[in-house]
Amino acid sequence: MNKILVLVVGLLWHFQAIAALTIEITEGVEGALPIAVVPFSWEGTGAAPGQDIAAIVSSDLSRSGRFKTLPASDMLARPHSDAEVEYRDWKVLGMENLVVGRIQPNGSAGYLVRFQLFDVFKGALLTGYSIPATAGNLRATAHRIADIVYETLTGEKGAFSTRIAYVESIPDADGKKRVVLQVADADGYGPQTILNSPDPIMSPAWSPDGLRLAYVSFVRGKPGIYVQEVFTGKRQQVAAYPGINGAPAWSPDGRQLALTLSKDGNPEIYVLNLTSKGLRRLTEHYAIDTEPSWSPDGRTIVFTSDRGGKPQIYRVPASGGRVERVTFEGSYNARASYSPDGKSLTLVTRQGADFRIATLQLGNGRLQVLSDGVLDESPSFAPNGDMIIYATRTGGRHELAAVSVDGRVRQRLTLQGGGDVREPVWSPFTKSNRRNQ
Repeated sequence: MNKILVLVVGLLWHFQAIAALTIEITEGVEGALPIAVVPFSWEGTGAAPGQDIAAIVSSDLSRSGRFKTLPASDMLARPHSDAEVEYRDWKVLGMENLVVGRIQPNGSAGYLVRFQLFDVFKGALLTGYSIPATAGNLRATAHRIADIVYETLTGEKGAFSTRIAYVESIPDADGKKRVVLQVADADGYGPQTILNSPDPIMSPAWSPDGLRLAYVSFVRGKPGIYVQEVFTGKRQQVAAYPGINGAPAWSPDGRQLALTLSKDGNPEIYVLNLTSKGLRRLTEHYAIDTEPSWSPDGRTIVFTSDRGGKPQIYRVPASGGRVERVTFEGSYNARASYSPDGKSLTLVTRQGADFRIATLQLGNGRLQVLSDGVLDESPSFAPNGDMIIYATRTGGRHELAAVSVDGRVRQRLTLQGGGDVREPVWSPFTKSNRRNQ
């Protein structure tokens, strides 16, 4: 059975319910940085806002595996501004950094969220912002604060304000199965159904601006590639050629899709111009070429091919030209995609009878296996390059997991109420994400 058919069959597995994802840290960095996030004060009249900003910030930092957050119940004091901070209270608890904040009314339907980050042992303010917010975006504001704290203390951008897309399937009341494409915050909160279909949905891919998803959907048993706006739901079919229409991948400028088509007999890599609808063929071989992915500079496309006898990763100039083999270690390497800096790939590699997530350093060819599952698949880099989300099978169920690129931080993302979930893909930084940094 070829790889594409295996993916189709896999999507027909039974999922129990649409629900939020819960994230559990299964392994963190030894010696994680101690930090306290004090509950923010509410300085208005009437009921406090419906979101606990400090709890969300603390959860984000804890999930990264790089920080050890102090429970609020263990705090000796609860300051809300620099004037109230007594550093000795936090030194005795072994805290290296401290976040304090307050929420104030800001107009008839708004808030002003103020926060400050301190270095406890230096007794110094590191950063602080006042951020306008509404009731509807308080969680987003909390993620933004976590991003700022993360970048200030690590020197790397935080990805807490980004989102993930994934595929889930549920039974109808009459027992028939429906497949849904979901989008949720990076912490699994607030899942929204982008597409609900009685037919399989495969290979979701975010556009570079984070506003659209490309995916494969089956209508009357035939695969087609669609592009759908996340916020409006408007969608357009962009490829419905005879045979296979699969594995869409966006170019970095968002103007083209690389995809797999078998319209000329054999699965090959093509590039579709989304404006002109012009189609260019990139590969021509009797083997199966599939799963394309663009380099961040738009110059190269990597793909999976069995032209050497076993599935391996190859690359070809995006403008066309000579195909080169990329992977040489192991008998099976597939589903590759570039890191945001273009220096490495994440991919699925076979280790004995198991399929694991790995990274390949393009400079020296070093392959590092990061996961330890039996059937790990569909890896996707976080937009800051620090983590990789992927699908795994545990105890007969499919769920999501994430691992840091150094292998030291591991998370399990479980669908509440049970069930299976597959094909995760992490969103890019959007313009609003970048303004937050």
